[in-house]
Amino acid sequence: MTDTTPPVPISLHDPGTAVSMREVEGKATADPIARDLSLIGPAAPRPKRVPVECGDLPFLIRRDGTWLYRGSPIERKELVCLFASVLRRDADGAWWLETPAERGRIEVEDAPFVAVELDWGGDGRRQTLSFRTNTDQLVTAGSDHPIRVSHDLLTCEPTPYILLRKGDGAHPIEARVNRAVYYELVALAVPEYVGPHLMLGVWSSGLFFPLGFMPDEDGEDEL
Repeated sequence: MTDTTPPVPISLHDPGTAVSMREVEGKATADPIARDLSLIGPAAPRPKRVPVECGDLPFLIRRDGTWLYRGSPIERKELVCLFASVLRRDADGAWWLETPAERGRIEVEDAPFVAVELDWGGDGRRQTLSFRTNTDQLVTAGSDHPIRVSHDLLTCEPTPYILLRKGDGAHPIEARVNRAVYYELVALAVPEYVGPHLMLGVWSSGLFFPLGFMPDEDGEDEL
């Protein structure tokens, strides 16, 4: 049977550059010395390779989750998911694409991912909320993936986020919850006291995540 596995891009400089993993493996086993050494057993661990610094790369992730390369959208979702898998955030909050061989800084307008779908089960404190991102990553809100809401300083418009994974410092890697999913969260919201304040929020994995203050007596919505 012929292996039809497509080549895997490994260059951060040009998403169109690709190399077949089978080609790499074939070169290794073609070397008789390497083949003989592989029969002896695992080699001694080698020092961790330090990626080559590539400076600023011409990538931009827009607020809506669109990835641009040199100003043009990357249309192939598989390629976006591949680059997303090597996305890192350093202790200063800067964004990097990092492979074992090279790393370079990229620009991100807001959060690099968008939560585009919500699934829930159970009710009350036993409820679970699971999110799917635009790169098909699935996370369930809880202690490892908390939900937070940020408010615009001028308009007070809320923008919810869910944590996907930690960065190298205090700055996390998050997904912005899109408007449609946020409305679903609001529909599931229940009142709970957080300290002295009565808040509207949602339960997931035994934790309460506030979305906003309860509407005031004048009927103004604080969400």
